[in-house]
Amino acid sequence: MPDGVTGNTLDFDSRKSRFEPWSGNQIPVPYPYHQGMVPGFNFSDKEIVMAVKILSGRASTYLAENIAHAYGEPLGEVNYQQFSDGEMSPFIMESVRGHDVFIVQSTFAPADNFLELVLMIDAAKRASAQNVNVIIPYFGYARQDRKDKPRVAIAAKLIANLLSAAGADRIMACDLHADQIQGFFDIPVDHLDGSYIFVPYLKALNLPNIMFASPDVGGIKRARSFAKYFNADLAVCDKFRKEANKVESMRLIGEVEGKDVVLVDDLVDTAGTICKAALLLKEKGASSVRAVCTHPVLSGNAYENIGSSVLEELVVTDTIPLKKDISKIKVLSMANLFAKAIRKIHDHESISSLFIRL
Repeated sequence: MPDGVTGNTLDFDSRKSRFEPWSGNQIPVPYPYHQGMVPGFNFSDKEIVMAVKILSGRASTYLAENIAHAYGEPLGEVNYQQFSDGEMSPFIMESVRGHDVFIVQSTFAPADNFLELVLMIDAAKRASAQNVNVIIPYFGYARQDRKDKPRVAIAAKLIANLLSAAGADRIMACDLHADQIQGFFDIPVDHLDGSYIFVPYLKALNLPNIMFASPDVGGIKRARSFAKYFNADLAVCDKFRKEANKVESMRLIGEVEGKDVVLVDDLVDTAGTICKAALLLKEKGASSVRAVCTHPVLSGNAYENIGSSVLEELVVTDTIPLKKDISKIKVLSMANLFAKAIRKIHDHESISSLFIRL
């Protein structure tokens, strides 16, 4: 080393020693600010400033745009190259070095949506993003959360492993099919609750004799939470299935005569169960029946089933885009909820205020 040059020599105005290692997430603050010369700015010499960058997979662009707008930042640009055989290659069009990256993508069918997500996680990680936070509004394969018969996969656990292996630092999801899926991850999971969206809507309806019901035994906890919050009664529709998506029989537990019943579930797929439950409730004397379901999977004959059902309305969120518009389906947006969660996570604040204590 030449005479007069030492290892702690400052590199111009960066306030960083020239020969000290430099981390990409440490963005230097302009000279006047850390001298206290500008009112309102009290950055220290070692202040780490991370900008938020919101990106989206193609399956959830519609929702990511609304989230970015609610947050107050433009949605980051991602280009997708597609080979003739269908192989995809996402390319992030702007720098994310040292940024707090949030990638929005639901993992509903087709499976390419999930593959696209893990490729984006890897791309952001290799581009030196400080944190890669994955927002999965609808967590697909969550129904396969245990071995309920021999020689089957626990798909929810496998998906969790793949997301972690790809480089995700944090997961944000809403109304997982089972709460214990959070335990499949070894990274932080922020599990948001759709009640934050549904409760204000149900309050605004001012139903005179409101009552809640679960379309199956597995959803009792969710429906009971709503009933407790509204100080209302609870009913349960006990169903029996021989195979997936086909209900063989159903019976009602509880008295619903003269009540305005609200069915509560985390998702609606073919709508067979919820439509059959609604018919049973009407036959038992309910004044009106409506349903709230966070995730509108709506496959098969779902739209026809809902259109011809006795349901007053089916209230869902925009975690999955609708394939058709029908008058009985009302969509509430999750964008503001996710935007508030992003801000709190970025600012290292608690997200407890985003939950309605049911």
